[in-house]
Amino acid sequence: MNCSISGEVPEEPVVSKKSGLLFEKRLIERHISEYGKCPITGEPLTADDIVPVRTGKIVRPRPAQAASIPGMLGMFQLEWDSLMLANFAMEQQLHTARQELSHALYQHDAACRVIARLKKERDEARSLLALAERQIPMSAPSTVAANASVHSNGKPAADDQLGPGVRNVRPGISPNILDDMTECNSVLSQQRKRRQISPTLAPVDALERYTQISSHPLHKTSKPGILSIDIHSNKNIIATGGVDANAVIFDQPSGQIISTLSGHSKKVNSVKIVPRDDLLITGSADKTVRIWQGSDDGNYNCNHILKDHTAEVQAVTVHATNNYFVTASLDSTWCFYDLSSGLCLTQVEDPSASEGYTSLAFHPDGLILGTGTTGGLVKIWDVKSQTNVAKFEGHVGAVTSISFSENGYFLATAASDGIKLWDLRKLKNFRTFTPYGPDTPTNCVEFDYSGSYLAAAGSDIRVIQATSVKLDWNTIKTFPDMSGTGKATSVKFWSRCKIYCSRIDGP
Repeated sequence: MNCSISGEVPEEPVVSKKSGLLFEKRLIERHISEYGKCPITGEPLTADDIVPVRTGKIVRPRPAQAASIPGMLGMFQLEWDSLMLANFAMEQQLHTARQELSHALYQHDAACRVIARLKKERDEARSLLALAERQIPMSAPSTVAANASVHSNGKPAADDQLGPGVRNVRPGISPNILDDMTECNSVLSQQRKRRQISPTLAPVDALERYTQISSHPLHKTSKPGILSIDIHSNKNIIATGGVDANAVIFDQPSGQIISTLSGHSKKVNSVKIVPRDDLLITGSADKTVRIWQGSDDGNYNCNHILKDHTAEVQAVTVHATNNYFVTASLDSTWCFYDLSSGLCLTQVEDPSASEGYTSLAFHPDGLILGTGTTGGLVKIWDVKSQTNVAKFEGHVGAVTSISFSENGYFLATAASDGIKLWDLRKLKNFRTFTPYGPDTPTNCVEFDYSGSYLAAAGSDIRVIQATSVKLDWNTIKTFPDMSGTGKATSVKFWSRCKIYCSRIDGP
């Protein structure tokens, strides 16, 4: 009887209790130690399951071929021939594999060339289409445009749903929208009268002990810089816009990037989180505004690409209803949009000025809009009538940031000459700060959600205690610049006054 593994007559035969098969003892023991199962049946097998078989001493007969030298030479010749045949078969298989690999590489290279050609043709077609759209005259009557800009259910349609020649027709802010904003204003105004400072607000002594606890490089290092930051406190997420033309959604508790939003062709100047439906709005130097929608898998898809501006989009602000938003551009206009459809309801231009807009903010009640210009002028607008109701002069250089206090009375503005505080009741400037000197602009100002603190970003981050018109506004905390760039671009308060800022090399 022969061993079930080697096929030879075993020197120390053993038998499996489970399968009854015969094995060479040393072979089956080694197999059991490595695999723990029978090599033939695959059943679990241990050393206790094999039983030695007693046999008489076997004298193996010498093969006939090995009985003489010619016979042994013949055996060696046969083994050599077998080895040569196996080697030849292996070389044939290697040659075939090389041919298949070369063919696959050729197909891949050809596919890449085709894709590159198709992309080039697509870009050329888009350029021709854009040129044709600019050359098409606005010949359709305004009545047709107004009808085309509204769906059958009464909701406004997006610009890309309108026909050629009616894209730039603005239906205006409807009475229903005005009623919606007026109702929101009434509710927020009543709440403000009863507003009390939250007991969870960080006191001054606690804020003085704040230190930097983390730093996260979110954007590409080849084009370093974060220009804008926004926070969704309820979901603990941060959105940033960078010089690398991307927006990034960052999860603060885990310290991980949720999604990177690519699509803009130039730097993203402004990002705004809409606290509903996982929406994000980005404004870019490529003259477009994009509305992004979050999905269940954490990715964000672009719902609308808005091309109403003819110059760089500098700022975006969201209305308190979270149903509308406004964008400001260097083309000297600001646009009022319906968020759900992406339709530009009105585009406002001040005929008395030609300066572009560099900053933008809604009043907490939602019926007043503040804009800053390249010439240092701050304009206050009545949103219902889209008219300029006040102008604040005094800044030198472009107004880089605007922030309304939650108390509804104070407005903070920043420019290259520092920070100015304005009293909206008397329409005058009541305090001016120059925290960084004449050579260092203030890039951002931001009131916290309670109106108790004002943060400024420039060569460092400073927190100022907000008091009243007559009392002093003292700097209570300075966060030094640890990036080495000397340029903080944006600053935001989280709940209970946790502070987040962005720098030219990252947050």
